[in-house]
Amino acid sequence: MCKNLKLFSLLILLTSCFNKINSIKVGPLFSDGMVLQRNTMVDIWGTASPNTDIQILSEWGQKLSTKSNDIGDWKAKLSTPNAGGPFFLKINSNKESFIIKDILVGEVWLASGQSNMEMSLMGYPPNDTILNYKEEIRNANYPFIRMFNVEKQFSIDPEQDFKGSWLEASPMQIEKFSATAYFFAMEVHKKLDIPVGIIHSSWGGSPCESWTSEEKLFELGIHQETLKEMNQNVSKKVIDKWFGQFNSIDFPKQKDFNDRLEREYEELDFSDNQLNRIDYNDTEWQEVMLPGRFDTLVASNFDGVVWLRKAIFIENVDVDYSLHIGYIDDMDKTYINGIFIGGMNGWGYWNKKRKYKISKSLLKKGENKIAIRAIDTGGPGRFEGVMNISNNLGDTIPLDGLWKYYPVAEIFEEKIYTYNTEVSIKERPSFLKLNPFMPTVLFNSMIYPLIPYTLKGVIWYQGESNVRKHVEYNKLFPGMIKDWRSRWQKDFPFYFVQIAPYKYTEDIGNHQSQFLRDSQRKSLKLSTTGMVVTLDIGDFSNIHPANKQEVGNRLARLALVNQYGSDLNPLGPILISSSTEKGHIKLEFEHVGSGLILKHSKVNEFEIAGEDMKFFKANTSVTRNKVILSSKNVNLPEYVRYAWSDTPQATLFNSDNFPASSFLHKIE
Repeated sequence: MCKNLKLFSLLILLTSCFNKINSIKVGPLFSDGMVLQRNTMVDIWGTASPNTDIQILSEWGQKLSTKSNDIGDWKAKLSTPNAGGPFFLKINSNKESFIIKDILVGEVWLASGQSNMEMSLMGYPPNDTILNYKEEIRNANYPFIRMFNVEKQFSIDPEQDFKGSWLEASPMQIEKFSATAYFFAMEVHKKLDIPVGIIHSSWGGSPCESWTSEEKLFELGIHQETLKEMNQNVSKKVIDKWFGQFNSIDFPKQKDFNDRLEREYEELDFSDNQLNRIDYNDTEWQEVMLPGRFDTLVASNFDGVVWLRKAIFIENVDVDYSLHIGYIDDMDKTYINGIFIGGMNGWGYWNKKRKYKISKSLLKKGENKIAIRAIDTGGPGRFEGVMNISNNLGDTIPLDGLWKYYPVAEIFEEKIYTYNTEVSIKERPSFLKLNPFMPTVLFNSMIYPLIPYTLKGVIWYQGESNVRKHVEYNKLFPGMIKDWRSRWQKDFPFYFVQIAPYKYTEDIGNHQSQFLRDSQRKSLKLSTTGMVVTLDIGDFSNIHPANKQEVGNRLARLALVNQYGSDLNPLGPILISSSTEKGHIKLEFEHVGSGLILKHSKVNEFEIAGEDMKFFKANTSVTRNKVILSSKNVNLPEYVRYAWSDTPQATLFNSDNFPASSFLHKIE
């Protein structure tokens, strides 16, 4: 009896092992609730034991067979019907089978980009929320709209594995939906009355180069040195030996994108409290110019904690003052003479201007000490904007210039390592610290593993992180579009959102985002592309505009016109030609509807210039499809520009109330 029981147990174990070895697997996209592209041949793929015969049976009547190759990979093409569902799909071998349930067949779009695409229906509370978000969440009841969120990961090499799941547009799950992608999907679904699936793969703060393949970047001649450095990085053993000298604490992790972690960051202890004292000896500290970046003080890729100190001299200490230190990317705790006066700790404060009250009771006549503990969690760490202290009597003391600095901790691989005084920071080995904003790492891990899932097209909202690299963007962005199309082997539609007006800098003479917007506009030269202009729905003080409904609707309008046969006007006026006559410029536009409209008569966003490119405000009038410009200061006009700043106001619209894009144009 005992011998038979042992034999039976052994057989169960062997059978279990055999089934595991022969297990058929598919990626997470092929899971319950999935949406397949309608009326086409879709790719389905996975792994199994080498040379395993596999059968696929669909509820809509398709039956096909395939076989895994010598390393276990298999792939098949399945014909899909017109829109419908829910269906099931059965996949089996002679050893096992499984069923994928609740499948819809309809339109499938990929949504990607940075934080404005990632921004969920909740927004980023408490400050950055979606317009009417509570009502939108309450009314989200569209079982035929699904979204697959690709979990965040980054990699130096192309990956096959990723995580995610399909969600249904319901009040219980809608908070996890990209708002822009949801409003796009809802408009398409309502107009076509068919299922819509969105594969959402975004990362807040990410630049375009992170979403572009290494091969394409080398072809374009962009970020080649960084890519070479990434491929020749020092050994992990050397890096581990350096960080192994220090105590570490866990890096606070967000439960979701809306988790600000304020309490967690507030409670972090770096054993550095003495550095805020007025009598602390900082004579051995090095110096840095502020405003400017502080994340390059230790190494070019430093993320971590830095103390900054500055002595200021105050004569009148009989009044309260205000401390202005601009924007700090990301966090701060700020002290005057050793006393805490304010701070912003937690995720999402990088674009919040700091202004803290200094009570006169904290001040001394003569020398006073300001101490700031700044934390940079990733990406650029910087002080930006006007830095001074002032009082109500009109006294202002500038704070820009040299500050003392000292790094106390470094963030690496989800740990915060606290430096100690026994180890010289100068001994830190030079190595490349991978992060999600480096070239190609998001393409490798969040786009590459999706290929070749059959798509109708792509919607994209990104560009804010490339504002300072707008010249490079001229070839990078269209290069990325071509790269994705080449890899999917399909010239699919690619619709993108032009970045909205936002005050990137206090320095009016250093506005740059208009160049990035123009780079995006020029990308329309690529076939089957379209651009949503947002000049009229931006927020100068918030890089995340609240009105994602209109953004999604405008993206949907492009698809409805170009892919689904709608006779609507696709969007705003587009400049198609120019000429001069007797000192006047004539600009001709298409997509004007029944005619062009100039709004906001007190605002003039048109400027013209001669060959010297000295621009002057233009006298402006419109006919049905033309704008006529002139200026008494420009006799021979050669250039025209419109809405050419970080924070323009849209003034030129068509009859459908859609705005024209920013542009800089040389007269033909």
